[in-house]
Amino acid sequence: MFTTTRDMSLVRNLNRELMGNIITQQCAVYQYKLEETKVNLYGEAAEEKFYDGPFLFNVLINRSNEEFGENEEGVQYSQPIEFYFLRDDLTEKKVDLEVGDIILYQEGYYGVQSTNANQYWGGKNPSYPNNSSNGEPNPLNPGLDKFGNNISILASTYYIQSDKVAISPYRERF
Repeated sequence: MFTTTRDMSLVRNLNRELMGNIITQQCAVYQYKLEETKVNLYGEAAEEKFYDGPFLFNVLINRSNEEFGENEEGVQYSQPIEFYFLRDDLTEKKVDLEVGDIILYQEGYYGVQSTNANQYWGGKNPSYPNNSSNGEPNPLNPGLDKFGNNISILASTYYIQSDKVAISPYRERF
């Protein structure tokens, strides 16, 4: 197998160089702080919401077309975007991307509606070494926990109007 930790280190460095020096798309992530946000009887934020961040990341971005739907409130702008993060970058900054977090990209705010983390290097998740039920190494493939890696996290998002978020892009702490 060519999916050892040494091989993964090469892939990690190549991905970081590609994303940082060639693709050069960045976004800022705000993590929702549920324990500091006061909610009312209906589970809504009664006053203001609190966020950790911003945390700046290099990302790959898959934009959908802009949509201008109409309803009783008038024309509504929307643009779903998918953000692809390197898992190691998130881990280094101790960011666990979750539903409810906010992503700032080109002065637009996007709420995370789902995350997907199933892109495995070598097709194997190292969190599951396939050991026996008593924890002994797999007799057919000992050391299987040293192979494979979880490479990226995909965040599917939806557009949020800036007045609904109450975060100013001009007072950031990068």
